[in-house]
Amino acid sequence: MRDLLFISFIGLFLLFSCKKKGCTDPLSFNYDENAKVDDGSCEYGKPYELEIPPLFSQYILPPVIPNDNPLTVEGIQLGRKLFYEPMLSADNSQSCSDCHSLSNAFTDVNQFSTGIDNISGDRNSMPLFNLAWNWNNNFFWDGRASSLENQAFEPVVNPIEMHETWPDAVAKLQNDNAYPNLFKSAFGTCIIDSVFVSKALSQFERTLISGNSKFDRHQLHLENLTIFELEGYDIYRDETKGDCIHCHGDVSNPLWTDNEFHNNGLDATFTDLGLGAITGDPADIGLFKTPSLRNLAFTAPYMHDGRFEELSDVILHYSIGLVNSPTIDALMKKVNQGGVGLTPGEMMKLELFLLTLSDSSFITNSNFSKP
Repeated sequence: MRDLLFISFIGLFLLFSCKKKGCTDPLSFNYDENAKVDDGSCEYGKPYELEIPPLFSQYILPPVIPNDNPLTVEGIQLGRKLFYEPMLSADNSQSCSDCHSLSNAFTDVNQFSTGIDNISGDRNSMPLFNLAWNWNNNFFWDGRASSLENQAFEPVVNPIEMHETWPDAVAKLQNDNAYPNLFKSAFGTCIIDSVFVSKALSQFERTLISGNSKFDRHQLHLENLTIFELEGYDIYRDETKGDCIHCHGDVSNPLWTDNEFHNNGLDATFTDLGLGAITGDPADIGLFKTPSLRNLAFTAPYMHDGRFEELSDVILHYSIGLVNSPTIDALMKKVNQGGVGLTPGEMMKLELFLLTLSDSSFITNSNFSKP
């Protein structure tokens, strides 16, 4: 009996010591001194399971979820709020969503996004979806971030984007009425720091899954493609015609990208060195990350610098516009002929197929909108 009482006492002690007590008077930093900061012995947040599209489960490996940043309901909710939070910018005017709009599959309709100081960048904002399947963990067009968490750090401090410092951004969140309690629920501590911000943002971004396009439904025998769309897919995978499969895959890769880096024949010389600026390797100059072909109906303009306004311009580039350079990818096999030389009819059919990879349910998903 004495042992049973002792075990019960220990259980109650652990329960109350790990209880998620609220943060009191956050404006004066007068927190509950008895609230236990998470040291790994207490669990905070309800575990969350991603809703993985059936074709993803069938063809590709499981998503990458870091052990030190598991998905939780509270963490995702916090990340969603932070994604739309203008306090992360120096003048409280701009959030992540200003350059990554849901209606555009989380990219920008402008060729170059403009930061809080009205300075434009020199690259088009990358769309954000299916990020949990980036197994090589290289993010940005040039691969300079080694994880989704690391990627989240840069836009806040970038002088041509949000142009804030992390200490100031964190101080604003800390002094807010709501955020200390939200961080407590998600991470077990009222004390906010940039690492927790990046973890919350990354949790939300891993839920941005797009896998319900017309072509997906066709593969699942739920919808039929037209004759022209089917012929477009044949052109897409024909190595003597579209020859798109090596960088973007086919039905066995529902990501529609290899997540690798290629020089796809845009320029003869480069002012933007791409991956080469990160690695310092001359062989990497002019290499940029392969974008997914999903959601092309929503993600114009195209390429790392947004130079092509229309999808037809992209197809024309590969058909007659390839430019040779020292680092041109060997997959650009017909660069000396200017491209694969599709006829106008073939280009039209290829475009019709590519548009079947767009997922309108993704850009209307209320779980991804401003909370």
